[in-house]
Amino acid sequence: MSRGTYIKRPNRPLQIYAVVFLIVLYVPVLFIPMFSLNDSIYVRFPLQGFTLQWYGELWTRQPVWNALWNSVRVGAVVAVVSTILGVVAARAITRYRIPGKGALITFIMMPLVIPGIIFGVALLVLLSRMGVPLTLYTVGLGHLIVCLPFAVATLLPRFEGFDPSMEEASADLGENGWWTFWRVTFPMVFPGVIASLLLTFTISFDEFIMAFFLTGTEPTLPMYIWSQLRFPQEFPSVLALSSLILLASFVLVFVAQRIGRIGLDEARTET
Repeated sequence: MSRGTYIKRPNRPLQIYAVVFLIVLYVPVLFIPMFSLNDSIYVRFPLQGFTLQWYGELWTRQPVWNALWNSVRVGAVVAVVSTILGVVAARAITRYRIPGKGALITFIMMPLVIPGIIFGVALLVLLSRMGVPLTLYTVGLGHLIVCLPFAVATLLPRFEGFDPSMEEASADLGENGWWTFWRVTFPMVFPGVIASLLLTFTISFDEFIMAFFLTGTEPTLPMYIWSQLRFPQEFPSVLALSSLILLASFVLVFVAQRIGRIGLDEARTET
């Protein structure tokens, strides 16, 4: 073996920790789809039988579709707005010398460490003092606070790995800043933009705490699920609906992560 080379040995304690972590995190979640197939309104072992009845009942419930449509509308708007703001913030952080840049990044990322209930109560008090009625717009405002840090965190690696000489070459050829962004910068960071859209939509779609404080008469899907937990006969359908949400969320997050890594691995290899 030549000097400077070494053999990577598996880290057994770290592997054991990872396995235990995944078991603790995901095994309880897997009980949801399992019990959604149970032929009983009660969650208990042993299972009474196998049925798809609860999934079929979802198609006949108009309140479910109304709540789903509300969540989709809020999630789509929040995803677009947070991604646009994330692009602006990530570009400013990586391209310009900003006084207090570290404090600015900390301020943007603060919703990741501050409990959502604090923001929910604060927004509820502020909006009530201003006389603003609680609607889907107020829910979207709360979701925007939660989603913006994820958008910035997703887009920052894209702008940090982008070669500024490409923009300089475009400027030397006579393009203004606007067309340079759309013809040079945006295509290069486009995978990060798509990843940010998918990730922030998923977070907004699944977010409950902000919606709990800021929802008016039009509930989002998590709020509808919460309201149905009081009725035992509705619980199996709630489990079926939760299983579908888990599947959709997993697919969206997985696709977002895969798209967000396009080009980054190659760039690391080249460096």
